[in-house]
Amino acid sequence: MTFPERNPLQHLEPATAWFGDRFGVSLPRGLREQAEAMSWETFHATYGRSTGPLRLGQWEYMGAVRPGPQARNFQAVIALGDRIGTATVAASGPIAALTAMLHQRGVTVEIVNFHQMQSPTGTATFIRGSDGARAEWAMGLSDDPTQSALRAVIACANRLLAVD
Repeated sequence: MTFPERNPLQHLEPATAWFGDRFGVSLPRGLREQAEAMSWETFHATYGRSTGPLRLGQWEYMGAVRPGPQARNFQAVIALGDRIGTATVAASGPIAALTAMLHQRGVTVEIVNFHQMQSPTGTATFIRGSDGARAEWAMGLSDDPTQSALRAVIACANRLLAVD
C-alpha cells in the first residue's frame, strides 16, 4: 500500500494540496474547510483513525457471486473493546453488512455522505456518519476499494465512539 507517503516535507504540505495532487479532485465539500489548516499527516491521523475501541479483523464474502440486487452473506471478526466475536449477516453489499454487524453490537453508524475516489496508487473513501446524536467525517485508504470503504466505516465509528 502506498498511503500515506513518507516524505520528510510531508508534514508541511496542506491536506487539501496533498489529496488534490494525488487524486486530481478536491476533498469532499464538508471536509475542505477543516482540512485547509491541517497538514496531511494531521488530517490522516484525525480522519483516518485506525485506533479506537472498534477493530475489524477478518472480512469475508461467503457464497458464490450472484448477479443482480440480492442479499449476500458476509462474515467478519469484530472487536469492541476487549470483546471479540464473529458476525454473519446477509446484506446488499459490504457497507450495509458492516453497519448491520456494528448495530448488532450496539454501535450505530448511519452513512449520511459517501465519497470514493480512485487514483493510480489506491482508493480513498470518505464517509460522514451519524449515531443519531452527532455526525463525524472519516476516511479510509487502501489499494482495494472495498477495504478502503470498510476502513472508513470503522474510522467513523471510532470517531463517533470517542468521548470529547
